[in-house]
Amino acid sequence: MGSRPDGWWRDRPGAAVRLHAELVALAARSRPVLPDDTEPEEFVMVLEGATKAAAARINAAANPVRVVQADRSGDDAIVALVRELSGRRVVVTADRELRRRCEAAGAEVFGPSWLIGLAREH
Repeated sequence: MGSRPDGWWRDRPGAAVRLHAELVALAARSRPVLPDDTEPEEFVMVLEGATKAAAARINAAANPVRVVQADRSGDDAIVALVRELSGRRVVVTADRELRRRCEAAGAEVFGPSWLIGLAREH
């Protein structure tokens, strides 16, 4: 969320709800968004810290984006998901250390501008 100057730091749960809505719109296209994919992807959003309050505002049962609330570190939760999920795994982050950890666990990493660009196409 930090890559967008939309005031996210003043309302982290609100920013998470907005990001979730954008991911739902991408998933609802029912077509692949990743380069070289032929099937639509599964989307997973990890909430940590103050953003976990967004979970109460997200109707998890009625949308195609899986929401995971990190018990502690969001980065640790993301790396754990990369390790437990099979197939192609892609993480979107600008954090260099998280990038390194995810790549070591077998994921590809794209920057936030890639995801923002996809959302704008919608």
